[in-house]
Order: sequence, then C-alpha cells, then structure tokens
Amino acid sequence: MAVVETNERHQELIDELLAEVASYNPDVDRELIARAFRFAARAHEGQQRRSGEEFVLHPWGAAKICAQLRLDDETIASALLHDVVEDTDTDIDDVRDEFGEEVAKLVEGVTKLTRVHFQSREQAEAENYRKLIMAMAEDARVILIKLADRLHNLREIEYLGKQKQMQKAKETLEVYAPLAHRLGIHALKWELEDLAFETLHPRKYEEIKAMVAERRADREEHVAEAARILKLELDKVDIPAEISSRAKHFYSIYDKMAKKGREFNEIYDLTAMRVTVERSGEEGTRDCYGALGLIHSLWKPMPGRFKDFIAMPKFNGYRSLHTTVIGPEGRPLEIQVRTRDMHREAELGIAAHWMYKRGKARGKDSEWVAWMQQLMDLQADESDPREFMKSFRMDVFDEEVYVFTPKGEVKTLPAGATPIDFAYAVHTDVGHRTVGAKINGRIVPLHYRLKNGDFVEILTSKAGRGPSRDWMSLAASSRARNKIRQWFSRETREDTEQKGRDALEQALKAAKLPYRKLAGSAVLAQVIREMNFKKAEDFYLALGGGKIGTKQVVDKVLQRLKTDQVAVEEAVPLKAPRAKHAVGSENYGINVHGVDDVLVRLAKCCTPVPGDEIVGYISLGKGITIHREDCPNVRTLARNPERFTPVSWDGGASQSFRVQIAVDSWDRPRLLEDVARTFAEHGANIVSYGGTVEDQMARNWYVAEVGDVKSLTALLKTLRNIEAVFDAYRVTPS
Repeated sequence: MAVVETNERHQELIDELLAEVASYNPDVDRELIARAFRFAARAHEGQQRRSGEEFVLHPWGAAKICAQLRLDDETIASALLHDVVEDTDTDIDDVRDEFGEEVAKLVEGVTKLTRVHFQSREQAEAENYRKLIMAMAEDARVILIKLADRLHNLREIEYLGKQKQMQKAKETLEVYAPLAHRLGIHALKWELEDLAFETLHPRKYEEIKAMVAERRADREEHVAEAARILKLELDKVDIPAEISSRAKHFYSIYDKMAKKGREFNEIYDLTAMRVTVERSGEEGTRDCYGALGLIHSLWKPMPGRFKDFIAMPKFNGYRSLHTTVIGPEGRPLEIQVRTRDMHREAELGIAAHWMYKRGKARGKDSEWVAWMQQLMDLQADESDPREFMKSFRMDVFDEEVYVFTPKGEVKTLPAGATPIDFAYAVHTDVGHRTVGAKINGRIVPLHYRLKNGDFVEILTSKAGRGPSRDWMSLAASSRARNKIRQWFSRETREDTEQKGRDALEQALKAAKLPYRKLAGSAVLAQVIREMNFKKAEDFYLALGGGKIGTKQVVDKVLQRLKTDQVAVEEAVPLKAPRAKHAVGSENYGINVHGVDDVLVRLAKCCTPVPGDEIVGYISLGKGITIHREDCPNVRTLARNPERFTPVSWDGGASQSFRVQIAVDSWDRPRLLEDVARTFAEHGANIVSYGGTVEDQMARNWYVAEVGDVKSLTALLKTLRNIEAVFDAYRVTPS
C-alpha cells in the first residue's frame, strides 16, 4: 500500500514539474524529465532530509526553481540528478550512460569533491570553488543549478543545527547572493539575501519587518495615486505602459541602514514605482526616455538621484532608468522605467540566455566571458586556499563603480577601488609602471577612492619600476592584488635562484673545483638529474631556498669527476661583444646627472643593458664608461672614487644592446633551429654564436642584440622551456 502511495505521490510531483516547464516550453521533453525524477528517486531511496521528508523532494524543489527561471530540459533533468553522485553510490558514468554527456557534465559540475581527502576545511572549500569555477566557465548552467540548490536548502534551514545554519547563511551572503547579483538573477538574489539575513540576525529581521508593515498601506496608497496621475499623462502622449509598485526587500533595507548609516525614515525607496513600457527594441528604448521626460515634467527630480543604466548597463547586463522625484503630497518617490525585455533580463539575468528557445541557448556575452576568464586566471594563479577564497569573494562583489578612460571607455570596478585597480584593469604593464593618477584633470593620491563618472588618467614612468608593497592595502580588486603579488613572487624567485647559483659557485671554489668548467657541464647536469630536478632553474631555486645543501651537491660532483678533469679551470668559450665607439648618452637612453649630453661607452667587461643597476666612470679622453654595479672591475676602479658619476637609464634608447647568452642542453636534432626561432620570436638579433658538444651535453653561446633587461629575462625564460634545454643564462666576459 505504501509503495502505491509513494508512486502516486511521485507521479503528482512529476506532473506538477512538467506543468511548470510546459507553461513556457510547449515542446518539453516529458520522457527525459520523468526518467530523471525516477532515477533520482531510486538512487535516494531510503534517504531522508532533516525535516523527515523523503530526500527526493530536495532535488525536485531545486528543479522547480530552475523551471521558474524558465531553463531548458537538460538543466531541469540535471537539477533532479544533482545529488545522486555526491550522496549515493551512483557513479557519474551511470548518469552518462543513462542521460548522455550534456546532463552528466552538468551533474559533475555541481558535485562537490567529497571523495578527496583535504588537509583542512579551508582547502576543501577552496578546491570545491575552483571546481565550480572551471565547470561554470564551460557551462553557465552549472551555477544556476547550484543557486537553485542553495535556495531550496535555505527554505528548509530551520531543520539544521544552529552552527550549520549560521555557516550556510554566512556563505550565502558572502558568495551565493553576490554570485546571483553578478549574474543578474535578482529573482534569486533577493530571496537568498532575505532568508540568510533572517537566519543570521532574526531580531533585526523582525524589527525591519514590523517597521515596513507599519505604514505599508499608506505607502502603497501614495504610489497608487502617483501611478494614476502618470498613467493618464502617458496615455495622452501614446506611450503604452504598465505601472506597478515594488516593495524593497528586508536585507537591502538593513544593508542601507548598516553600511550608509541611514535611519529607517531616510530610506525613500521602501515602495517604489515601476513603469514597464509595452513596446520593445529601439522604439521601447525611446518610450523609456519619453516616459522619464514626462515624469520629470510632472514632479521635480531630486539632485544626484538619477541613474541611466540603459546607456550604461551594469556589469551583469541590468538595464533600467532610475530616478527619485518629489511626488504627490511632497513625498520622495523612486521610479524605475524599463521595457519588458529589460525587466525579464533584470529578473532572470544570465538565466535568460538559457531560456527555452527552440532548444538552443543565446551566445555568451563579452562581459560574462571576460569575468569568467578573470576567475579562471585567479584559480590558476592562486595556490594559497585562504588567499584564493579572499580573492574569489572579492570577485563576486555586490557594489561597483563605473569610471571612464581618457578615451571615454567605461571600466567597472568594485566599490572602494583606487587608481591602482583602474591601472591594472587597463593592463598589467600600466599597473606596474604607475607613478600617479589624474581624476577629472586633477592629480590625486593613489589612495583616492574612485566615484561613479570619474575620468581616470594614469601617469606612468618610462622604465617599469614595479609596484610598491603598500599597494596591497590600497587595491580593492582581486586582479590588481594578484598581479602585485605575482610581481613580488617573481622578484623573490629570481633572487632565490641567483642566491643558489652564487652558493654553488662558492662551494665548488672552496672545494678547489673549476666552477666555470662545471657550471654548464654534463657532470653537473647528471648530478642535478640524479637529484630529481628536470630543469637547472628548479635546482638553483632549491639550493637558494635551503631545501638542499651545497655540500651534498659538491660530494656528488666529486664522485663523478676524474682527477685529470679537475686539474685546470678551463675558460668558457666567450667572445666579448666588440666595444662600440663612444656615442651621445641619449643614443643609449642614459641620463648622466647634471649634464645634458656627454659621450658615453658601454663597458665590454660587463655589457650593461637597460634595467641593470649601473654606475658611470670618467675615462680620461674617452667620455664616461658605463659599468654594471656588480661588475668585478668596479671594485678595482673604486680606488679613484672621485671619477665615478651618478647615471641612470631614462628609457629613451635609440639602439639595441649586445649581451652574451649561454644555453646548456642535451644534444638533439633541430635544437639549433628551435633556439634560433625563439631568438627571432623575441626580436633578439643573433650577431654571432658558437658551441661544443661533450657527453651528449651541448654548450652553446650566442651574442644577441636586445632592448632591455625585461626583454632579456623573457627570452631566457622561453629558452629554458625549449625541449631538452637544461639551462639558459646571461654571461659576461669578466
């Protein structure tokens, strides 16, 4: 008897869900949705919710919410199946066999990583969000199912323990409600916020609820009177429109009171008027502006309260006109004006892109693609779980500011953003070279908080001096923070690698071993491989970071060396780039302090390039010789300190600079071709080259012309990534 009742109950649920879907999709795949429900019911058989109800009512509830968002059949089926892999013995392959690849991918995207062991709760949380981001980037419907799942859970949150309630509600306000806002799904956002607010602050929720109810009838009467007046005027000018009232949600009232310090009676939009014009397309847009003009002719607008989101849509695609006027009886009244299409997109957001349309979704918009790329970069770049979660929450920010570039392009940034955020939003290089900013033509400090409508111009230096550590506390966007952090990580990495190279040089010399001969030899390469390092760069980083000791390396080198190999230090076959005649300092882009133009020459012992730390030495009758600060000859020349003069690069060089690069690799066919192509791709002209092969180890050197240290660093990094290349580094004749 119980089985019969259950089957009847299940059929009622299927029929109710199908009726909801059929209301917007007459060609609904009834068989797919019914089969998905029965599959979920069998998988969850015997399981119960905390409320005592059978478990299948939860996926059914999530599917019903997806149907209210007017989503396609595959999404409804996936919502019904979203817990079968996570909470039952069902495997994702079972879902794939039964429902196909599309449904299986959606279900897998929503499924948490429950069968993987993590070191901490933070790591588990971060990894689940990473997985969600990757699934969301592939198919936006994943997040729609996840939001429906969270909303249904919140509707039944009273059955959970107090601690679990607080955790779920806090996560909803920090992640899921902002996500719904970011995706423009206000139909879900408001309910998510109100349910989470009621759970976290029950007393405040009841207070606001009572205050709103107290004068609701009076407010509604006020809006109804204004609507009657406006409707008559709209009819006179032939603008067909529907006028309705909109009550402000409790959490947004609380948010405004808490964040902006407003009293309850200072909030004007507790009940607002919404004007939805009937015509669509360009005609509808003209009607919106026509209706706005009529509203402003009837009632005086309040200064600073007009927002045009039709000309400048929000990042989530929201379009509408907002204005606040002194309405009938001299009371403030907020009015929104939009078309029916704008209203649908305001309620459903990105879900409107997946509405049933002959079985196909509309194309992804550029804003969504750009944001997803930003999230994908974040999850790829940020390894620390806490930093990742902090950046992720920052990326789903609720409030935003709209500012302009000098060319009039709009940039959307999180509220509280500074010129630093703007600079990194334009380009990473612009951010790194920022020295100041102009807002609306006036120079401002970098801690200035950007406001809506600001025209922002970034002042940059010619040479990239890099960010300051203080900027981390000024940046509000995750992109800016991540780029600043990456810059310092790279700087630290380079310092650590150099420290490792220096440590090995000292240790080999202390053991009376020829460092110059060993540095690129097959012997050292074999030792490094024996220590499980594929690239020399990783080996030197481990040495510099203290993860391996130099004694261990020296001992292994000694074991491999024969006595006759150690006897003499052989010079690496170096060719010093030919010294050029002295030329004007402006040709090299060198600024000699206190002198406008003077003859300078680049020292051939250390071959400096723009970006190196340099010193100038006055050579009698030859002008000023430019040395690298760390050149060994500088220590010798220091006996005549009066002949040194301050110099610096000014970024205005009119010619390239010659440097010598050594490339150590395992010999293989077409190696030279790949190396030469890499030089060409980086715009580095090879002037001369040479090399030797010993024990299958190729040691080649190249003299090439480069623009600056940044170009050289990028070239070395790419050379190291060539197949079989073991190491690539800059060498100097000295």
